[in-house]
Amino acid sequence: MDIKSTGSRKKLRSKLSIYNDVVVGHVFAAPFILGFVCFSLIPIWMSLFYSFTDYSLGKKEAIFVGLKNFAMLYNDEIFAKSIYITLKYVLISVPLKLIFALFVAVILTRKSRMVAIYRSVYYLPSLIGGSVAVALVWRQLFARKGLFNVILEGIGMDRINWFGDEKMALYPLIFMAIWQFGSSMIIFAAGLKEIPMTYYQAAAIEGANGAKKFFYITLPYLSPIILYNLVMQTISAFLTFTQVFVITGGGPNNGTMLYALNVYNQAFKYDKMGYACAMSWVMLILMTLITLVIFKSSRFWVIDDSEA
Repeated sequence: MDIKSTGSRKKLRSKLSIYNDVVVGHVFAAPFILGFVCFSLIPIWMSLFYSFTDYSLGKKEAIFVGLKNFAMLYNDEIFAKSIYITLKYVLISVPLKLIFALFVAVILTRKSRMVAIYRSVYYLPSLIGGSVAVALVWRQLFARKGLFNVILEGIGMDRINWFGDEKMALYPLIFMAIWQFGSSMIIFAAGLKEIPMTYYQAAAIEGANGAKKFFYITLPYLSPIILYNLVMQTISAFLTFTQVFVITGGGPNNGTMLYALNVYNQAFKYDKMGYACAMSWVMLILMTLITLVIFKSSRFWVIDDSEA
């Protein structure tokens, strides 16, 4: 009986220990779970509900209108133009940003005593690049009498009315996005350090030059990291708001009306919260489709370690 009672006590203590671990785990996870439910899950479902209603912040009740908000999108010229401008912004800024980040990462992974300082300096734009203060400085740099026009005059070129020309106004925003390459650069640098040096040594013995080493060793082994950065930076580019809101406000003639700014204007400037929610869900669907295309296409160009 003593042996059986001792064994049962051990089992009880084991169960109580597991139970306590579960309770402690839930207690520590509770702030995140509560924040996710209150600030992410509930707002998502509320936006889905409001997308089928005629609702504004001043109204007490939301009037159900079905698919009217989504139908109105087809006749909205600003909506169509904002999609075009956003896609143009994403397709130009994201590839250039990743190329520049990889270029700097390759340089900074070379042996040097100052590498840590260089990495910190290059990463700073990603920390402060999205702030209002930096956006104001960036607007002054591209002003009529700004630094970039002074440089153009110095090399014998005419000044460019960056924010007064509909065709040119988007490019300062693209340059600013490329300037914020630090986060991608750090990830690329980490990936470059994981590539075994024996591969480069073997390639050198075979007579491969720097370009061949880069295209046949570096890029294939970095392809999973390129995929990660591509997805993350694409999503980030679609959500760009602060820079365009502060620098151009969507002008001139809606030439920089990125999608996030258009949603903001519809919700808070024109007081069409239901319509803005419908636009948000259309953007979510568009981003999801583009992300799926990237993942589906990755099987043709992403190489696993087992395949390398």
